[in-house]
Order: sequence, then C-alpha cells, then structure tokens
Amino acid sequence: MNKLYVTLIALVLFSGSLTAQIDKSKRLSPPATICDTLYNGNIVTIDYSRPYLKNRTVGKEVATLDSVWRTGANEATTIELKKDAKIKGKLLPAGKYALFTIPGKKKWTIIFNKTWDQWGAFEYKKELDVLRVQVKVETEKTLTEQFTIEIEKDGEIELKWGNVEVEFTLK
Repeated sequence: MNKLYVTLIALVLFSGSLTAQIDKSKRLSPPATICDTLYNGNIVTIDYSRPYLKNRTVGKEVATLDSVWRTGANEATTIELKKDAKIKGKLLPAGKYALFTIPGKKKWTIIFNKTWDQWGAFEYKKELDVLRVQVKVETEKTLTEQFTIEIEKDGEIELKWGNVEVEFTLK
C-alpha cells in the first residue's frame, strides 16, 4: 500500500511539472493570438510568439538580413484566413499557413508556407510556399521593444520590432 501511495504522489508531482513546462505564457517570448474580422467579412487569426529586443538590432542579431525568419519566436508564426484574399494582386487561398519573412534593408519578403505546424524556420522548405510578396521597410522614430503584429479592419497587417515596420494588406 505504501508503494502505491508513493507512486501516486510521484505521478501527481511529475504531471504538475509537465503542466508547468507546457505553459507557454511562462516563455521568455510569450505567445499571442490576434483575431479580427476585416471590412470584407474575412476572419484573420495570427498566432505568434513575441520576443523582446533586449539591446539587439533587427537585421543584425535578430531577424537577420537575407535569411528566412520565423517572424517571431518559438513555433512558426501562423496566419489563418477564413476566405480567399489577395495580397498585391496575388491570390492567397483560405487556409492556415506558416508566416515567414526574409528581412532586407529596403524590402522584406513575406512568405506564406503550407507547413504551418513546425518549430521556427528549421524545417522550412521553399517548395511549400503558397505565396511570396515583397514589401518596403519603414523606419519608425519610436522603438518597439517587443515584437508586435497588428491587424487593421481595412486588412492591413503590420509587423513592428525595433525601429522597423513592414506591412501588407489582405483584400
């Protein structure tokens, strides 16, 4: 009976430690979900993790220039559309995608990839891209310490970090 009791206590303690490890809110780059219904009725949901700048520079130590970036931290950022949309005149079918970017000095490439359930960009495969568009980089006067994605009702999606802002519009 004592062995059973000790085993049960150990099981309870172990499951408690697993729960703490699974709690994503305790990560250094906590998760965020944003969801909005656009002017045209399309529902857009973005799940991502929000790293802090911590005295680093976007394009150098983080979101390295000319390299595929997971557009956040931890798991790949995902974007889900309930209806088809167009970005810069190109069709993005309704569905769920990994949202990757390739930062550049003057332009960023926004990538929508079929394999949305992956860790970071380690498993990224270009041949699974559904759509790529280039957008210009804007330099902001105000520094954004924690990576932020915003959805506007008009379909504009803004990515902000450091003094960098890039945006694309879903139509």
